[in-house]
Amino acid sequence: MHRGNSIKFMAGNSHPEMAQLIADRLGINMTPTTVKKFSNGETSVRIHESVRDEDVFILQTACGPNCSVDDSLMELLILISACKTASARRITAIIPFFPYSRYSFKDKSRAPITAKFVANMLTVAGCDHVITMDLHASQIQGFFDIPVDNLYSEPIMVGFIKRWIKGWKESVIVSPDAGGAKRASSVASKLGVELAIIHREPAKGNIAERMQVLVGDVSGKIVILLDDMIDTGDTLSLATNTLHENGARAIFVLVSHCTMQPNSSSLKKLSQLPIARLVVTNSLPQTHLMEEVNEETRDTITDSTPVDSPRTTSSKLDSGSSAGSTNGSMNGKLPNGPSPTMGGKLTVLDISPLLAESIRRTHNGESISTLFGGWAERAGMTGSGF
Repeated sequence: MHRGNSIKFMAGNSHPEMAQLIADRLGINMTPTTVKKFSNGETSVRIHESVRDEDVFILQTACGPNCSVDDSLMELLILISACKTASARRITAIIPFFPYSRYSFKDKSRAPITAKFVANMLTVAGCDHVITMDLHASQIQGFFDIPVDNLYSEPIMVGFIKRWIKGWKESVIVSPDAGGAKRASSVASKLGVELAIIHREPAKGNIAERMQVLVGDVSGKIVILLDDMIDTGDTLSLATNTLHENGARAIFVLVSHCTMQPNSSSLKKLSQLPIARLVVTNSLPQTHLMEEVNEETRDTITDSTPVDSPRTTSSKLDSGSSAGSTNGSMNGKLPNGPSPTMGGKLTVLDISPLLAESIRRTHNGESISTLFGGWAERAGMTGSGF
């Protein structure tokens, strides 16, 4: 257990909304900091109160709408270094979406293993502990010489499925590739439902693979497609079209990290996919995703929102989609949101309670692994289980 005076919690510019949600959940004030850029592009960091002998937690995700991956990483490294030289007792980096996580192995000659380089930089800067979520490749944990806690959104997803997807007991869990088979198999096992996998050809460059074979039966069934990341949407598009062609009655897509950027064609592509609903977490800021697509309904499920709160807003969905049929309807209305059978496609699950609880347990020397039992699943079911 940490013997310092208190938790010192601060954040860079990548995800200020998440930082405030975590601070509110912990019942603490954020440590005042100034993180800005000089006119020549250099990053300037200033911490406005003492962190000597304190337990410091720094939130910084991979990127935000106004903060690139490299800028976010540099801000985090400088914040860590500043706390280290200011005699912080322990420094924990909270990185919901780990940067460069797709570069965890050499896929061709002379290719860098950038995720390992990022791990080295964090350690050299003075980081003592890393908390992240749903790493793209589990071997990244082995790149560090310091403790790494890789949190999982899986129990929250399971709780969400049980509470909000009508007819989930007759559903099929689908992985869009062999790499996600373990995740999909685990969820299918917890739900006691069937599993299917899409086999595809190897990628060429940054072009998504062409779907080849669907291993499993989805005809006439509700399909729940699981993946850890959506970027361009190409893989998701190919997968959903394959499932649709094989007779899926309704398709729900659950993704841990949504990295689609503002003004991208991916957002338009999203509204045209034959899916009933896309469920993502707010491991990265999703405000732009909810606001930029004009004809879209958004719902934010958060444990801290009371039933009668007006926190969630909505607008008209693209009426050209046929995915909102009652055959694949949600089980009633989402908390504070319109019925998805009215055509809504996007749900953002708030993971700030999971991160806040991880911070609290780390500070108090309690187990992190016990987060991933019924505790997290109940949270996904009720929206208020944390």
